[in-house]
Amino acid sequence: MTSVILCTYNRARYLYNVLHSLAAGTLPPQDYEIVLVDNNSSDNTRDEVERFRADHPAVDLHYCFEPQQGLSHARNRGIEEARGELLVYVDDDALVNAEYLQTYADFFLHHPDAVAAGGPITPQYDGCEEPSWMSHYTRQLVTGELDLGQRQRPFPRGAYPGGGNAAYRKSVFDTIGRFNVQLGRKGNSLIGAEEKDLFAKMTARGMQFHYLPTAILYHLIPPKKLTDEYFNRLTHGIGTSERLRTRQVSRGKYLHRLLQEAVKWGGTLALWSAFALRGQLSKGNKLIAFRRNVSRGLLNLPSR
Repeated sequence: MTSVILCTYNRARYLYNVLHSLAAGTLPPQDYEIVLVDNNSSDNTRDEVERFRADHPAVDLHYCFEPQQGLSHARNRGIEEARGELLVYVDDDALVNAEYLQTYADFFLHHPDAVAAGGPITPQYDGCEEPSWMSHYTRQLVTGELDLGQRQRPFPRGAYPGGGNAAYRKSVFDTIGRFNVQLGRKGNSLIGAEEKDLFAKMTARGMQFHYLPTAILYHLIPPKKLTDEYFNRLTHGIGTSERLRTRQVSRGKYLHRLLQEAVKWGGTLALWSAFALRGQLSKGNKLIAFRRNVSRGLLNLPSR
């Protein structure tokens, strides 16, 4: 059986639609369950769950409440509650294509040695348009965009599935442990890196994860995620997350990450120059803001 784990926090506005997109897929309802982990929502999340149950009685939806605030706590609760041996994590502010669950179920059935996989993440702007400052680089940061083409293959070295569109054999978590609860979103905090931490542990053990082009997740982007305030908090959170993650490994790992940051500054300045020559200063300036905020987070300095 496939267990779809959907962790949610105050996203009632989107919840019914993502559940409906899963139920409208080609995988028969008897072949999957949905484990919905409510991480202390204060909106009408429960009402939307019951509305979905009434409209889709054939779908096995298991609702559970996780009082420990934090996405990693919620994801770990989903592992505990899931009855299936294949766990598929889906973001609560997204939609999926009709072949989504069938793609994962078929892949793991026919690849018994595979332990994890992920698919494309395509941004969809919800009540807004893409701003002029957005570039390929900032789009990945803000929207989680992921597109490795139309060929099924292992993820390239250094790349890994997005956390909101990833599938694992349940046995993976018996081998490497659960999601790091010191990392990941907590309420309105924008700390992350729990997926990076998990996939780094998998890579260290020689585990391989695969890209499945037909398991598509459409990530809904509201206007508030395109504001300067959100961008600065998000990118500062990336630096803070990297500081926490690497220092948990070792002081040497943290120092190595600081050296990498210096190299990344060189690349950022080169990209800024290229955008400036093309008359796209807003794109280049946003990359400078991104790098500045990440560096300040890495150095435990406050966001500007």
